Amino acid sequence: MAGATLLTLLDDIATVLDDVAVMTKKAATKTAGVLGDDLALNAQQVTGVRANRELPVVWAVARGSALNKVILVPAAMLISIFLPWLIVPLLMLGGAYLCYEGTEKVWHMLAHRHEKPADHEEHVAALANPAKDIVALEKRKIRGAIRTDFILSAEIIVIALGTVAQAPLMQQAMVLVSIATLMTVGVYGLVAAIVRLDDWGIQLQARDGAAAQALGRGLLAFAPRLMTFLSFAGTAAMFLVGGGILVHGIPPLHHALSHLGEINAGAAVDAALVLAAPLANLVTGLVAGTILVLLVKLGGRLRGAH
Repeated sequence: MAGATLLTLLDDIATVLDDVAVMTKKAATKTAGVLGDDLALNAQQVTGVRANRELPVVWAVARGSALNKVILVPAAMLISIFLPWLIVPLLMLGGAYLCYEGTEKVWHMLAHRHEKPADHEEHVAALANPAKDIVALEKRKIRGAIRTDFILSAEIIVIALGTVAQAPLMQQAMVLVSIATLMTVGVYGLVAAIVRLDDWGIQLQARDGAAAQALGRGLLAFAPRLMTFLSFAGTAAMFLVGGGILVHGIPPLHHALSHLGEINAGAAVDAALVLAAPLANLVTGLVAGTILVLLVKLGGRLRGAH
């Protein structure tokens, strides 16, 4: 009897863990776009640091990111317990913010595409001047990266919470902790690798073998292209994820797209129909982001006029 009880307990635990794994995978899929942007932004934040300080800076930001999660996960659980009605408004707010941030990035890129960022020029000057206070610049970068991480982490946690809102509280907590852990370890592990690509390329170029030198040149050519791709993919994902959240929160549009998906399920699906939902999310994100950016800029001008 005791053996049967133990087997039943183990089976229940396995079932719960399996459910948590499935929900974590679903939540990770929903938050993948924000994670891509988080990766791109944090890799950009630590770019420009002296080679021997890159990993310590990444480690400092990762510690700050872990502290952010320690604050955000319990806060999300308290919302789920005491204010569950707040999850959907927070999701909508997070989706709108993603659309705004994506549009703001595109706007800034188009308006200042021929300019170098001021902090980049400051770092170039600092790196060329041994007397310059590099520690102060590093601390400023670390604080900025941790602030950015807090905003993006809050969005990811809220999106993940919305994905598992109907699950039991224990499973919600396990999913959020899993997402927070995977997010921190995965993002900052990749950031550490990305910022070291140039150094690995230079080290390989210094070796004697032709293959090593060719690989080194390849890494040096690949590193900036990777940063460009991550920035582009992260921005596109902001519109797709943010627009998807807004579409889900607008019942008529959500029902129309769901009905379209049901029609497609039993037919020879045209490529345009398969892309209908992502395109609707993208267009919604672009429109919402443009409206929000225009409103913010108009508000700024009106305050300046007064």
